[in-house]
Amino acid sequence: MLGLPVAAVVAALASWHLLPALGNPLLGRGDAKVSLNSTRTPGKLRIVENSGECETTPGVYQASGYADLDKNNSLWFWFFEAREKPETAPLTLWLQGGPGGSGLVGLYQEHGPCRINNDTTSVSYNPFSWNNVSNMIYIDQPIPTGFSQGTRDFNTSYDAAGDVWNFMQILFADDRFSKYKKNDFAIWTESRFLDQNAGIANGSAPGVPLNLKVLGIGDGLIDPLIQFESYFTYAQFNPYFPTATNDTIASVNQSWIQPGGCRDEILQCYDTLDYQLCATAQFDCTADVGNRLAGDRDQDYILADFLDTYPPDITEYANDTARKARIGAVGDFQEESSGVLFSFQAEWMQNSRPTLESVVNDGVRTVLYTGDADYLLNYFGVEGVLDNMNTKYSAEWAKQQFANFTVHGEPAGLYKNAGGLHYLRVFGAGHEVPAYEWGNLARGEAALQLFSQIMANEPLHST
Repeated sequence: MLGLPVAAVVAALASWHLLPALGNPLLGRGDAKVSLNSTRTPGKLRIVENSGECETTPGVYQASGYADLDKNNSLWFWFFEAREKPETAPLTLWLQGGPGGSGLVGLYQEHGPCRINNDTTSVSYNPFSWNNVSNMIYIDQPIPTGFSQGTRDFNTSYDAAGDVWNFMQILFADDRFSKYKKNDFAIWTESRFLDQNAGIANGSAPGVPLNLKVLGIGDGLIDPLIQFESYFTYAQFNPYFPTATNDTIASVNQSWIQPGGCRDEILQCYDTLDYQLCATAQFDCTADVGNRLAGDRDQDYILADFLDTYPPDITEYANDTARKARIGAVGDFQEESSGVLFSFQAEWMQNSRPTLESVVNDGVRTVLYTGDADYLLNYFGVEGVLDNMNTKYSAEWAKQQFANFTVHGEPAGLYKNAGGLHYLRVFGAGHEVPAYEWGNLARGEAALQLFSQIMANEPLHST
């Protein structure tokens, strides 16, 4: 699954000058539960507190429901307090991929307080949840992703960033959450990095500045020219087995290099940023290069074939009527909005490496991580992006050698650190890195060590 552009939120939120100030509507605690039929009140929250769903650790606060952006549009979110020291723990905003992927994917399938079981109708406690060390917000965006509701029709992540910025302002204006605005703020995302995350972060827009300290990108699409070409390398030299024959590779290479082929289409998209040209590049390159070199493998996890159903689907569980009432959600749930996915297709092929470079140079600690069994946004491509970045850490990055990443002595991956830039290749993991186990390590155990070290302002290291 491709994901919502991440640098886009960071750059758009960094220089947002067109949004009206929301004021400071403070909300009292009121009753523990708010009616799901409440009328939208722009600038306020409609939430359920301590539903008992998912997070079962005694004393850990949670809240879920809607932030009303205006009379027609509401973003749905789920907040989980950190299991330890929530008053001083950082605050992390999780942005799912897609574009149009619900935040519940990351919550239920990857690193939330509970995990969906293989039966798709129940969940289990997750001892490796990221709220072990951070306050977490999972959000459905852009509208109408997941449980979020409204009339938005965005086709750029810069536009979508405005809603996320307004959401954060509404959250911090509420007296249940205002205490977190002083905490370190992090954005973690999966699959994409465009200008959206940069826009969410900087705080030059009206309202409460966001104290952005960390940007985390899992299996991210950043520079399509480098990353689409990496399919050739991964198809032949991944750690497991070839995914394409030599004849297929030779044939696909013609589609890549021929005049007017995939490579030329990507370059034309880079040069013009024309919606139709970029959308055409996305369609042609996916069909002519990406899909053909994957063969019959699951592109998210090549150790399985394309019929693989892991991680388990969350749709049935999320759509349970009684459960929706308990968490303050209304409407029919889908893991991914096909309409949003289609609307954002042109943006997939734009180069966001310069934006990522600017985020790194601005002093935001940045970590990229990828599973070595992920074909879709594979480690050859991500490492190629890192090797070609131009940042204040580039000289140091070029000198660094990969080091072994162990978790309690168990091999888990390979890492590099260069100043405020970090990278981890995770053994045995697919596209949703925390959903996988490896050797003697449980699902999500290696990912939690990665997350914990970065959030504690530590370089990646073995334990």
